[in-house]
Amino acid sequence: MRENGGEYVSVPSVRRLPLYLGFLKEFKRGRFEYVSGTQIAEHFNLQSIQIRKDLAVTKVKGKPKMGYKVDELIQAIELFLGWDNIADAFLVGAGNLGMALLGYERFDELGLNIVATFDSDPAKVGEVFYGREVLPVEKLGNLIERMHVKVAILTTPAASAQALADLMVGSGVRGIWNFTQVVLKTPPGVIVENVRLSSSLSVLTSKLKEMLDSERPRIELE
Repeated sequence: MRENGGEYVSVPSVRRLPLYLGFLKEFKRGRFEYVSGTQIAEHFNLQSIQIRKDLAVTKVKGKPKMGYKVDELIQAIELFLGWDNIADAFLVGAGNLGMALLGYERFDELGLNIVATFDSDPAKVGEVFYGREVLPVEKLGNLIERMHVKVAILTTPAASAQALADLMVGSGVRGIWNFTQVVLKTPPGVIVENVRLSSSLSVLTSKLKEMLDSERPRIELE
Protein backbone atom coordinates (compact mmCIF):
# COMPACT_ATOMS: atom_id res chain seq x y z
CA MET A 1 0.00 0.00 0.00
CA ARG A 2 1.15 3.53 -0.69
CA GLU A 3 0.16 6.62 1.26
CA ASN A 4 -1.03 9.72 -0.62
CA GLY A 5 -2.16 12.69 1.39
CA GLY A 6 -3.25 10.48 4.29
CA GLU A 7 -5.02 7.99 2.00
CA TYR A 8 -3.76 4.55 1.11
CA VAL A 9 -3.48 3.63 -2.54
CA SER A 10 -3.34 0.00 -3.60
CA VAL A 11 -0.29 -1.26 -5.45
CA PRO A 12 -2.44 -2.63 -8.34
CA SER A 13 -3.85 0.87 -8.82
CA VAL A 14 -0.35 2.36 -8.95
CA ARG A 15 0.69 -0.30 -11.48
CA ARG A 16 -2.23 0.60 -13.74
CA LEU A 17 -1.47 4.33 -13.81
CA PRO A 18 1.41 4.04 -16.34
CA LEU A 19 -0.95 2.11 -18.63
CA TYR A 20 -3.49 4.90 -18.41
CA LEU A 21 -0.73 7.43 -19.05
CA GLY A 22 0.33 5.71 -22.25
CA PHE A 23 -3.27 5.56 -23.44
CA LEU A 24 -3.83 9.24 -22.65
CA LYS A 25 -0.75 10.30 -24.59
CA GLU A 26 -1.93 8.35 -27.62
CA PHE A 27 -5.42 9.78 -27.14
CA LYS A 28 -3.96 13.28 -27.08
CA ARG A 29 -2.30 12.71 -30.45
CA GLY A 30 -5.77 12.39 -31.88
CA ARG A 31 -6.35 16.00 -30.82
CA PHE A 32 -8.94 15.06 -28.23
CA GLU A 33 -9.23 17.51 -25.34
CA TYR A 34 -11.37 15.38 -23.03
CA VAL A 35 -11.57 11.67 -22.27
CA SER A 36 -14.24 9.84 -20.31
CA GLY A 37 -13.72 7.17 -17.71
CA THR A 38 -15.87 4.89 -19.87
CA GLN A 39 -13.48 5.28 -22.81
CA ILE A 40 -10.52 4.34 -20.63
CA ALA A 41 -12.43 1.44 -19.09
CA GLU A 42 -13.43 0.03 -22.48
CA HIS A 43 -9.87 0.26 -23.76
CA PHE A 44 -8.50 -1.76 -20.82
CA ASN A 45 -11.56 -3.99 -20.39
CA LEU A 46 -12.14 -2.72 -16.86
CA GLN A 47 -15.15 -1.44 -14.98
CA SER A 48 -15.70 2.33 -15.00
CA ILE A 49 -15.82 2.37 -11.21
CA GLN A 50 -12.30 0.91 -11.13
CA ILE A 51 -11.04 3.69 -13.39
CA ARG A 52 -12.60 6.31 -11.12
CA LYS A 53 -10.99 4.73 -8.04
CA ASP A 54 -7.58 4.56 -9.70
CA LEU A 55 -7.71 8.12 -10.99
CA ALA A 56 -8.96 9.49 -7.68
CA VAL A 57 -5.33 9.61 -6.48
CA THR A 58 -4.63 12.35 -9.03
CA LYS A 59 -7.25 14.64 -7.47
CA VAL A 60 -8.40 15.55 -11.00
CA LYS A 61 -12.16 15.97 -11.27
CA GLY A 62 -13.99 15.03 -14.45
CA LYS A 63 -16.63 17.32 -15.90
CA PRO A 64 -20.18 15.98 -16.35
CA LYS A 65 -20.82 14.72 -19.91
CA MET A 66 -17.28 15.67 -20.92
CA GLY A 67 -14.93 13.64 -18.75
CA TYR A 68 -11.37 14.42 -17.75
CA LYS A 69 -9.25 17.05 -19.43
CA VAL A 70 -6.50 15.01 -21.08
CA ASP A 71 -3.59 17.40 -20.49
CA GLU A 72 -4.52 17.91 -16.85
CA LEU A 73 -4.84 14.17 -16.24
CA ILE A 74 -1.49 13.42 -17.90
CA GLN A 75 0.27 16.01 -15.74
CA ALA A 76 -1.44 14.75 -12.58
CA ILE A 77 -0.49 11.12 -13.18
CA GLU A 78 3.12 12.05 -13.95
CA LEU A 79 3.22 14.15 -10.77
CA PHE A 80 1.83 11.32 -8.66
CA LEU A 81 4.29 8.81 -10.11
CA GLY A 82 7.20 11.22 -9.74
CA TRP A 83 7.78 11.23 -13.49
CA ASP A 84 7.59 14.99 -13.78
CA ASN A 85 11.21 15.26 -12.59
CA ILE A 86 14.12 13.31 -14.00
CA ALA A 87 15.88 11.11 -11.41
CA ASP A 88 19.47 10.07 -11.97
CA ALA A 89 20.12 6.37 -11.52
CA PHE A 90 23.04 3.96 -11.52
CA LEU A 91 22.83 0.63 -13.33
CA VAL A 92 24.76 -2.13 -11.57
CA GLY A 93 25.38 -5.18 -13.73
CA ALA A 94 26.43 -4.90 -17.38
CA GLY A 95 25.12 -8.29 -18.50
CA ASN A 96 22.57 -8.94 -21.21
CA LEU A 97 19.62 -7.71 -19.14
CA GLY A 98 21.51 -4.65 -17.95
CA MET A 99 22.46 -3.73 -21.50
CA ALA A 100 18.88 -4.17 -22.66
CA LEU A 101 17.74 -1.72 -19.99
CA LEU A 102 20.56 0.66 -20.81
CA GLY A 103 19.47 0.68 -24.46
CA TYR A 104 15.86 1.47 -23.67
CA GLU A 105 15.33 4.92 -25.11
CA ARG A 106 12.17 5.98 -23.32
CA PHE A 107 13.32 6.04 -19.70
CA ASP A 108 13.47 9.82 -19.84
CA GLU A 109 9.70 9.81 -20.41
CA LEU A 110 9.41 7.81 -17.19
CA GLY A 111 11.48 10.27 -15.18
CA LEU A 112 14.64 8.13 -15.14
CA ASN A 113 18.13 8.90 -16.41
CA ILE A 114 20.80 6.19 -16.20
CA VAL A 115 23.97 8.22 -15.74
CA ALA A 116 26.50 5.45 -15.09
CA THR A 117 26.94 1.68 -15.38
CA PHE A 118 29.02 -0.58 -13.15
CA ASP A 119 30.31 -4.14 -13.32
CA SER A 120 32.82 -6.34 -11.49
CA ASP A 121 34.04 -8.10 -14.65
CA PRO A 122 37.41 -6.61 -15.72
CA ALA A 123 36.63 -7.61 -19.32
CA LYS A 124 33.60 -5.29 -19.33
CA VAL A 125 35.10 -2.38 -17.42
CA GLY A 126 36.10 0.37 -19.83
CA GLU A 127 33.74 -0.79 -22.57
CA VAL A 128 31.27 1.80 -23.86
CA PHE A 129 27.62 0.88 -24.36
CA TYR A 130 25.02 3.36 -25.56
CA GLY A 131 27.39 6.23 -24.84
CA ARG A 132 28.19 5.14 -21.27
CA GLU A 133 31.46 3.66 -20.10
CA VAL A 134 31.25 0.66 -17.77
CA LEU A 135 32.91 1.58 -14.47
CA PRO A 136 34.35 -0.80 -11.85
CA VAL A 137 32.12 -1.53 -8.86
CA GLU A 138 34.94 -0.29 -6.63
CA LYS A 139 33.89 3.23 -7.61
CA LEU A 140 30.20 2.65 -6.94
CA GLY A 141 29.94 3.78 -3.32
CA ASN A 142 32.06 6.88 -3.74
CA LEU A 143 30.17 8.05 -6.82
CA ILE A 144 26.80 7.49 -5.15
CA GLU A 145 27.89 9.80 -2.36
CA ARG A 146 29.48 12.40 -4.63
CA MET A 147 26.60 12.53 -7.12
CA HIS A 148 23.84 12.10 -4.49
CA VAL A 149 22.24 9.32 -6.53
CA LYS A 150 19.14 7.89 -4.83
CA VAL A 151 18.04 5.25 -7.36
CA ALA A 152 19.85 2.10 -8.46
CA ILE A 153 18.97 -0.64 -10.92
CA LEU A 154 20.37 -4.02 -9.91
CA THR A 155 20.85 -6.69 -12.60
CA THR A 156 23.78 -8.65 -11.19
CA PRO A 157 24.09 -12.41 -10.51
CA ALA A 158 22.36 -13.49 -7.32
CA ALA A 159 25.61 -14.22 -5.48
CA SER A 160 26.65 -10.58 -5.35
CA ALA A 161 23.22 -8.91 -5.11
CA GLN A 162 22.94 -8.50 -1.32
CA ALA A 163 26.48 -7.24 -0.85
CA LEU A 164 26.01 -4.65 -3.58
CA ALA A 165 22.65 -3.62 -2.15
CA ASP A 166 24.31 -3.13 1.26
CA LEU A 167 27.01 -1.00 -0.35
CA MET A 168 24.52 1.14 -2.27
CA VAL A 169 22.22 1.69 0.70
CA GLY A 170 25.19 2.53 2.92
CA SER A 171 26.27 5.12 0.37
CA GLY A 172 22.88 6.84 0.14
CA VAL A 173 20.67 4.95 -2.32
CA ARG A 174 17.02 5.03 -1.21
CA GLY A 175 15.37 3.04 -3.98
CA ILE A 176 16.45 -0.18 -5.72
CA TRP A 177 14.85 -1.60 -8.85
CA ASN A 178 15.77 -5.22 -8.29
CA PHE A 179 15.94 -7.52 -11.31
CA THR A 180 17.77 -10.28 -9.45
CA GLN A 181 16.10 -13.33 -7.93
CA VAL A 182 17.33 -12.38 -4.45
CA VAL A 183 14.95 -11.08 -1.78
CA LEU A 184 17.05 -8.14 -0.66
CA LYS A 185 17.27 -7.23 3.00
CA THR A 186 17.24 -3.47 3.42
CA PRO A 187 16.66 -1.14 6.40
CA PRO A 188 13.52 0.96 6.86
CA GLY A 189 13.45 3.96 4.58
CA VAL A 190 14.72 2.05 1.54
CA ILE A 191 12.27 1.05 -1.18
CA VAL A 192 12.87 -2.13 -3.16
CA GLU A 193 10.78 -2.92 -6.22
CA ASN A 194 11.29 -6.52 -7.29
CA VAL A 195 10.91 -7.45 -10.95
CA ARG A 196 10.22 -11.16 -11.26
CA LEU A 197 10.42 -12.17 -14.92
CA SER A 198 9.72 -15.80 -14.04
CA SER A 199 6.54 -14.86 -12.18
CA SER A 200 5.30 -12.76 -15.07
CA LEU A 201 6.05 -15.56 -17.52
CA SER A 202 4.26 -18.09 -15.32
CA VAL A 203 1.11 -15.95 -15.40
CA LEU A 204 1.30 -15.77 -19.19
CA THR A 205 1.87 -19.48 -19.72
CA SER A 206 -0.77 -20.58 -17.20
CA LYS A 207 -3.37 -18.32 -18.81
CA LEU A 208 -2.38 -19.57 -22.25
CA LYS A 209 -2.67 -23.19 -21.11
CA GLU A 210 -6.11 -22.50 -19.63
CA MET A 211 -7.27 -20.88 -22.87
CA LEU A 212 -5.92 -23.67 -25.08
CA ASP A 213 -7.41 -26.35 -22.84
CA SER A 214 -10.81 -24.69 -23.11
CA GLU A 215 -10.52 -24.57 -26.91
CA ARG A 216 -9.44 -28.20 -27.26
CA PRO A 217 -12.31 -30.28 -28.67
CA ARG A 218 -13.66 -32.92 -26.37
CA ILE A 219 -13.65 -36.48 -27.58
CA GLU A 220 -16.72 -38.34 -26.50
CA LEU A 221 -16.50 -42.09 -26.24
CA GLU A 222 -19.46 -43.96 -27.63
